[in-house]
Amino acid sequence: MNKELIVRSSSDIVDFALLKDGKLIELHKDDEDNNFAVGDIFIAKIRKVIPGLNAAFVNVGYEKDAFLHYHDLGPQLPSLLKFIKRVSTGKLRDYSLKNFPFEKDLDKLMLRTQNRPLPSERMQPNNAILIGIVLTLIGISSLYMINAKTAFFASLSIFLYACVYTPLKQKTPLSVFVGAFPGAIPFMLGWVAATNEFGIEPGILFMIQFFWQFPHFWAIGWLMHDQYQSAGFKMLPSGARDQSTAFQTVFYTLWTVVISLIPAFQNTGALVLSIPAALMVGLLGMFFLFYSIRLMFLKTDEAARFLIRASIIYITGIQLVYVMDKFLIG
Repeated sequence: MNKELIVRSSSDIVDFALLKDGKLIELHKDDEDNNFAVGDIFIAKIRKVIPGLNAAFVNVGYEKDAFLHYHDLGPQLPSLLKFIKRVSTGKLRDYSLKNFPFEKDLDKLMLRTQNRPLPSERMQPNNAILIGIVLTLIGISSLYMINAKTAFFASLSIFLYACVYTPLKQKTPLSVFVGAFPGAIPFMLGWVAATNEFGIEPGILFMIQFFWQFPHFWAIGWLMHDQYQSAGFKMLPSGARDQSTAFQTVFYTLWTVVISLIPAFQNTGALVLSIPAALMVGLLGMFFLFYSIRLMFLKTDEAARFLIRASIIYITGIQLVYVMDKFLIG
């Protein structure tokens, strides 16, 4: 005699079927109105950690240990741990996760963001949304009083950042490419605000900031790779701190330097660079490129940290050169 028990579970129903010698002898159906079923969550003891694979073997009560990738825990792990603690200590009587408030976990998982007002719970989400909406309306209205083009580009930047770039960070490394658009728009807004025109001059300024963001943020992504991974963010182009990421960093650094020198050829409208200014921009570019190449050869966190600093010095320095060249030379 051979008996089998078959269980089929979904979010709204659980079926139990008992078979005897291949024939159905009992069938039970239980309606379920909870999106979480037995088996979704385990309290497990870690047996062996494998850092190289970002994984561990854990004891979940079976004969063989389970192999668990850190990312399998999901972005809501801190909320689940808090839920388990409150239930086990008797502080929470409602055992349903459906009504349990999830936390701002993604920022909490990262050291560089966990002390921000929302993840540190110094500010409530509703207050943050209200403040964000009010400041956005004030900002766009103020820019509209200058001219409509400036207000439009600012609105586009806000939309792309909040509604496109941010959701993409957990889906694809192309989020950095998408985020470079709203990141580059403010760099050109001053020209649009002053002239009420969008032409080659603000276009060049846009491209400088656009290409600059890749080596800058990839260096940050390199340095903070483990933290980004723990939050599920995909920031490096290859997904790893490898030769491909380092090479692309150098490639985009080179393009940033080249575009920054285009105004020296006097074919960019009113945005021009004198020969002395072009030499200074070129020197800053060589400084920036040196640290980018250094990262490609060393592939260390220290090299990434130096590249971050070099990128900030570069973008600040060329802006000062552009402005000084305009007012001192002409």
